[in-house]
Amino acid sequence: MLQNPLQIRLEKFAPWQQVTFMTCLCERMYPNYAMFCEQTEFADPQAFRAILDRIWESLTVKNAKVNFENELEKLEELFPNTSEYEFYGVYPAVDACVGLSTLLHALLDRDTLFEAMIELSQHSISTVAQLEVAQGSEEITNDNQKDNQAVCEEWDVQWAIYRPIKESEERDVQLIKDLRTELRDDGVSNIGVSL
Repeated sequence: MLQNPLQIRLEKFAPWQQVTFMTCLCERMYPNYAMFCEQTEFADPQAFRAILDRIWESLTVKNAKVNFENELEKLEELFPNTSEYEFYGVYPAVDACVGLSTLLHALLDRDTLFEAMIELSQHSISTVAQLEVAQGSEEITNDNQKDNQAVCEEWDVQWAIYRPIKESEERDVQLIKDLRTELRDDGVSNIGVSL
């Protein structure tokens, strides 16, 4: 498990901040899933997108009614099977599904929000680290992670998501919408896949 001071800071987040942070990380993993679907015709990436959009809606629309259990059931059908594909893109696609699943489980059991948030942060960084190793980098550890540009960039982005959320004392719908728009317009995933 790669460590970063960010993990200690995240402890102080209120529930809405935790959910916002996790949803941002899932938004950044979406292009990995979309690219995999486009290359394999495995599923319609819009199904994944729709689940993610409902979570954003639950954060930004007052009294939005979202059945997270229902969304989780839909998501289960969107998981690709790694043994059925030869090419590497299946792994980041599965990671995107696991990330979204982690978030939905946390929304169903709010007592697990903090653990889920740390897990999702770790999960996003490990997607990056695993790709680096697959491309010939040595095993990434806490001691050498600062030498890996891609891992450092992922931590930097997580810090960049953390800061504005931290600065907002109250649940700020405009801030949440701005983060969503920025990440969606950017359209670049944690491993550099562009939509």
